[in-house]
Amino acid sequence: MAHDHHHGGSEQTAPATDGTFGTGLPVTAPSAHAWYALGMLTVVYVFNFVDRQILSILNEDIKADLGLTDAHMGFLFGTAFAVCYAIFGIPLGRLADVWVRKRIIALGIAFWSLMTALSGTARGFGSLAAYRTCVGVGEASSGPAAISLLGDYFPPRLRATAIAVYSSGVYLGMGLGMLLGGHVVARWKAAYPVAAAAPFELAGWQVAFFAVGLPGILCAWWVARLTEPQRGAGEGLPPPGATRAPLAVLGAELAAVVPPLTLLSLVRGGGRQALFANLALATVCALAAWLLARAFGSPEQWIALSLGLYAFGSWLQGLRRRDPATFAMIFGCRTMMCAMPGFACCAFVTYAGGYWTAPYFLRVHGVDTATAGTVLGLTAMVAGWLGVTLGGVASDWMKRHTPRARIHGGLITVLLAAPAGLVLFTTNSLPVAYVANFFFVLGSASWIGPAVALYNELVVPRMRATVSAIYILMGTFIGLALGPFGVGRISTTLTAQGMAPGEALRIGLLCALGVYAVTVSCMLLAWPSVARDEASRLARARALGEAV
Repeated sequence: MAHDHHHGGSEQTAPATDGTFGTGLPVTAPSAHAWYALGMLTVVYVFNFVDRQILSILNEDIKADLGLTDAHMGFLFGTAFAVCYAIFGIPLGRLADVWVRKRIIALGIAFWSLMTALSGTARGFGSLAAYRTCVGVGEASSGPAAISLLGDYFPPRLRATAIAVYSSGVYLGMGLGMLLGGHVVARWKAAYPVAAAAPFELAGWQVAFFAVGLPGILCAWWVARLTEPQRGAGEGLPPPGATRAPLAVLGAELAAVVPPLTLLSLVRGGGRQALFANLALATVCALAAWLLARAFGSPEQWIALSLGLYAFGSWLQGLRRRDPATFAMIFGCRTMMCAMPGFACCAFVTYAGGYWTAPYFLRVHGVDTATAGTVLGLTAMVAGWLGVTLGGVASDWMKRHTPRARIHGGLITVLLAAPAGLVLFTTNSLPVAYVANFFFVLGSASWIGPAVALYNELVVPRMRATVSAIYILMGTFIGLALGPFGVGRISTTLTAQGMAPGEALRIGLLCALGVYAVTVSCMLLAWPSVARDEASRLARARALGEAV
């Protein structure tokens, strides 16, 4: 929407000659519609996480009704959802680079909301896992497209702030999911203490899925009415030239990432060498899955994860061949390669704590479901929103003083969240645990804005949805697929050895905090190169043949 970028005072300064932008950016202030779109996209993200997070407060009821373990529940929340979310995020991210992004988001929210509602019909582990994978496919559509939209609605000086506000939907959704889920279950049980006497013999957790899934379908109609901004407008860059037909791009990307189409895609475009490399990758992934299943059990976890990693590796092979400039800008950048796993380990702790904190309070502190849903839900909403928003605002403030501001954001997350987490998962005082949880959620949320802003600042506009898909994929595999499952697996193992369920879960959560050590190491490795890599962004892109 080109005319939207002529509202407000226009700044006419030019980019610095070294490829960085000076203090005055060659773009206008964001329009009223940009702020409206930011609010709408945040609501979409709220629905995204309500549908995802409600499983946490329903954990104990689902376990009891379906006869599942903590490892099963960690798999359902994490890996079953994460693998499809990550795999389909890649082609849908590429689609967002060439098609109308608001349509992608609208179709996605309609699909994942329907699948959430259908989760209320699940009668066993298999059917619930199937619905969770479908929710993952639908939710994969929104992230890359929304981040790409915000990159065009807002100039770089406000980008971390805009992304942080958008990302606050994570915590608003997490909190709302726990609050709604806890109250729906409590009221349903009060109304129908005997499950057989309830309408259609539905349990409270099944009704909760219906309650949060169906409203999302209406949200899809609302999103479809957004106005699409011009690509590159946020930085005053000219619109990109003609692109390939959207369906052709989607088909090519699906063929590059979904087994066994990956083999056909590589044979057509890469020849025998690429095919042999892909078969070697498949062999390594299969062997790793077999060894991990033998060592740790839970074969469904390792089979799903190995399939996801194989699909990701196959897609990277194809991306390197089809779009070498994008591949080189992302994987040839030291800062990107150090920061991505570091921030993904922040996601590990965020997802593990976000899922298991509610069951922890239920088991260790004896809190009832409605109270846990209310207190923990409101805490997630307030502390999470504050953490992610203040993290982005502080990162933008620091960026005016140092090019290492985004790296500082990762280190500050650890400094805030790790001590609060230690108190949360060791105290036996309920009031102290509630206070510690507030600061743990606040700290563990603060990395999101700096991370996404950093990735945006290291590539050119046409690559942003793709780099966002890769960022989401890494955070999903490392954070979502391993975090909740890892804690659940430790808890299940210790419980089987005779430890009380609450104590077993405590040990699992304390182990998760140790992953922050990897974050610190990665941030320190990215420290020396971040200023150089950002300053050379446009020059590197031009050297790769980009017209920027």
